[in-house]
Amino acid sequence: MHGTVFGERSRHLDALKRGDPVVVLPDPPGEPEPGVWVHLPTGEPVGHLPPEIARWLWPWLARGGTAVGRALAVHGSEVPSWRRLVVEVDCRTGTG
Repeated sequence: MHGTVFGERSRHLDALKRGDPVVVLPDPPGEPEPGVWVHLPTGEPVGHLPPEIARWLWPWLARGGTAVGRALAVHGSEVPSWRRLVVEVDCRTGTG
């Protein structure tokens, strides 16, 4: 995950533990470099997926694909910011 330390997003990491679900949401169409964001189920954003993932995942989501996520690892400030939240994203087709 990227962006976990901006806008006080890191405070939301305290609410997460391994195995918790997260919501995977694409930026709206029209963004110059659209990203894919990860939110808590309650709606708070916690960060975004790296650009190399968003480059293929965003178009797939825009064409109707869906994705669900879960926390694989949650760490504190003792690790680099991009490693504090590791998520697994399961891409699905249809209503799956």
